[in-house]
Amino acid sequence: MKDSTLKNDVFNLIITGVGGQGNVMSSRIIGNMMAQKGFFVTIGETFGASQRGGSVMSHVRISSSATVSPQIPKGRAHMIVSLEPSETIRVLMDYGNPEVAVITNTRPTHPVGVISGMMAYPEPEEIRTWIQELSDQSWFFDATQMAVEIGHPIFSNIIMTGALAGTGVLPLDRSVFQRIMQTRFPESKVRSNLAAYDQGVKMTAV
Repeated sequence: MKDSTLKNDVFNLIITGVGGQGNVMSSRIIGNMMAQKGFFVTIGETFGASQRGGSVMSHVRISSSATVSPQIPKGRAHMIVSLEPSETIRVLMDYGNPEVAVITNTRPTHPVGVISGMMAYPEPEEIRTWIQELSDQSWFFDATQMAVEIGHPIFSNIIMTGALAGTGVLPLDRSVFQRIMQTRFPESKVRSNLAAYDQGVKMTAV
């Protein structure tokens, strides 16, 4: 049974990053958390490249009343959670609007073109300025460094999941997250995932 209502009857969440960062896992965890609350959840994914390092975007659509199509209409995202800063800009250009909120991991993952010197990667302050201009509310922090301090950079996706919970835009409960982790991992890994989740919550909680 639902214990909360959504601000919008259909809440449109995009989780974006590059291959290997775990944003697909994050979308499944968030979808599972909301489904356990009694909401209708539809998830769609797009992959810019099949290999590690290519763009990956998950559309998570959450409704209090009905199942909806998996594709978020252009310009209709309510929240963007990005594990890679330049991917934030890419998604905002297509799905942003004056009311969209954004959570961005500030640690870049440079594509091969940048590493080889054939492309230039935007400066961090440029990215921050663009995101602030294209969104109504935004949070910035280095989730990758926080994840390393917890034990492994892969925890950055869980930190970002916690950060989404911290904003309060969705009823994401720590106890539900813990139950989901306990079905996937041994207790030692559950503790690490909870630490990552809690760290993310701290970054956005009001």
